[in-house]
Amino acid sequence: MNSRTENARLDEAARAGWLYYVAGNTQDQIATKLGVSRQSAQRLVSLAMSEGLIKVRVDHPIANCLDLAARLRSRFALDLVEVTPSDPDSSSTTIGIAQAAAAEIEKWLRSAEPIVMAIGTGRTLKAAIEQLPPMECPHHKVVSLTGNISPDGSAAFYNVIFNMADTIKARSFPMPLPAIASSPEERKMLHSQPLIQPTLALAAQADVTFVGVGDMGPKAPLYEDGFITEAELKALQKAGAVGEIVGWAFDRDGRLIDGITNDRVASAPLPSRERSLVVALAMGERKLPGILAAITRRLVNGLITDESTAAALLAG
Repeated sequence: MNSRTENARLDEAARAGWLYYVAGNTQDQIATKLGVSRQSAQRLVSLAMSEGLIKVRVDHPIANCLDLAARLRSRFALDLVEVTPSDPDSSSTTIGIAQAAAAEIEKWLRSAEPIVMAIGTGRTLKAAIEQLPPMECPHHKVVSLTGNISPDGSAAFYNVIFNMADTIKARSFPMPLPAIASSPEERKMLHSQPLIQPTLALAAQADVTFVGVGDMGPKAPLYEDGFITEAELKALQKAGAVGEIVGWAFDRDGRLIDGITNDRVASAPLPSRERSLVVALAMGERKLPGILAAITRRLVNGLITDESTAAALLAG
């Protein structure tokens, strides 16, 4: 099948999906409107879902999730909490919360007033950005908190600023830096560059920020993605690190670890939680110590998680 034929087929699937999920047509009505058989209409609707052309959100409030969210908000003095249902049969660390985060991000981007949105990095945030619909937001600014260059010089895979810019057509401000510099002196030199200083200043002015929380176990994202060595990971663990946000490693009390890699992290500091909303997107047992430290110390003042993680945080 050539690309033109494939594109035409996807266009037809998108039409069928829209007629079914948005306009509420039956498959018989879709068949009539598209001039195809009922069986073809059914296949087109299925194709629209399997190709990711349709994004489904459940708007019905679930009592347990709402109760957990209210308790988390009260216990940890958080400004925003969203708790999604857990799937006990899934090992995913993004399902559910990626969709909820996308809805929250979209809500901010629908604002008629110009905003500055800061974005971290990671698998969960990338999954959330992939859920966003195409939007035209030229009055907003989206700024990356962290460098977009991997240790080998390539673009960092989970840095989402470029994916987001393509989707929402807002002014984007990447951080053209390595995620972690080779030395404290290099970081100081990089941050002093005229190209970088305005981006750091803009990040500090963010109205809302979305970040992931990385664990510091043997499969820590910082280590698996090549940003730190095994020796550095073990040194951070020995120093008590339980989590990291945009590269900044912290202990179970939410205090940044002295030295090791933190004196080389090229990311911008997290925006003020006193004047803006900083939302963590995180779920799962491995991330529990990091999430708990982040919300206890108020490294973040917003949280999007699932009900299993929420219950564990309240039991901790």
